[in-house]
Amino acid sequence: MALSIACPSLPVLPVIFSLLRAGLVEVDSVALLAENLEMTSDNSGNCLAWAARDKSGFLSPYTFNRRAVGKDDVSLKITHCGICYADVAYTSGTFGKAIYPVVPGHEIVGIVQEVGSEVQSFKVGDHVGVGAYVNSFKDCEYCNDDLEIHCSNGVVFTFNGLEEDGTVTKGGYSSFIVVHKRYCYRIPEDYPLSLAAPLLCAGITVYAPMIRHKMNQPGKSLGVIGLGGLGHLAVKFGKAFGLNVTVFSTSMSKKEEALNLLGADNFVVSSDKEQMKALDKSLDFIIDTASGDHPFDPYMSILKTAGILVLVGAPSEIKLAPLNLIFGMRTLTGSATGGTKQTQEMLDFCGAHKIYPEVEVIPIQYANEALERLIKKDVKYRFVIDIENSLN
Repeated sequence: MALSIACPSLPVLPVIFSLLRAGLVEVDSVALLAENLEMTSDNSGNCLAWAARDKSGFLSPYTFNRRAVGKDDVSLKITHCGICYADVAYTSGTFGKAIYPVVPGHEIVGIVQEVGSEVQSFKVGDHVGVGAYVNSFKDCEYCNDDLEIHCSNGVVFTFNGLEEDGTVTKGGYSSFIVVHKRYCYRIPEDYPLSLAAPLLCAGITVYAPMIRHKMNQPGKSLGVIGLGGLGHLAVKFGKAFGLNVTVFSTSMSKKEEALNLLGADNFVVSSDKEQMKALDKSLDFIIDTASGDHPFDPYMSILKTAGILVLVGAPSEIKLAPLNLIFGMRTLTGSATGGTKQTQEMLDFCGAHKIYPEVEVIPIQYANEALERLIKKDVKYRFVIDIENSLN
């Protein structure tokens, strides 16, 4: 069912949202509605931001209105925001339909500037973070099990998502954000905010499956495929858990940093068949962070009996021989980001064990160049935007 709305008005937003959730209206119609409603918002509003207006993904200054702080809300002044590949994908419309203008960013950290009357867990001045989602049903099977990302009614993403009232969510390339207290996380005391930002997506994305599949057993062996924003944190978590860590990369150029900067125990060029063969049935676990298409059979053969490969990257397809699973009793599984409880646990773990991402801090004015460099994999290992000192 497609709707044609020439001049929508605000009261229809909840209706459109309900129809979208029920699958009775197409996202294109919602995008048209949002575009019509926001056409006049570029020169007014209480929140400064940078946004993409079309599929070019090009970002430029933009202003809009954040909602007022409700009784269960936390308002935080954003100091830093990490750049994730999702920022590229959604601003360009690669991951589904973009609802323009798109304000990207879901690795958000900042300082609490206001709290609602029912908020007891946060106070003004606290250092906090916001991750990949800002709402969920809160009372389904998965929300009750602290797995909100898998909410039965659909999670509300931090940007390019739809709130229950039909509001299009806008992310962390902005001066402040208002979120429900459930989706706000405390940053450990003395943890640098610029380094905390990547933990809110890249960090929890690898930490969650590592805990779920018991990859925190000292003495076990872990392979990490890909050494980017996610991969370098998987290595750091692996070493903190006491694992023997092997990095797999297509490029020999990353060997020195993998071993000396990140502390990996071994480095293997994945295209070298002899190196790969030498590792046959030697690893307990593998975290696959690579998003480009790559063969799976060589990695499945490296797993021990009952070994587990967790896919957190997003290749276009998976091809492997079923016998590689059957005769090795091996598991190939996937994982998205984590739930709220585990996200806070991960942040506390990083604070206690001094696990810090490797970042390149940039001003907001460099965001377009940073996105281009990210596409080219020209970053070590995460861009972080200094919102506080550059967005004005």
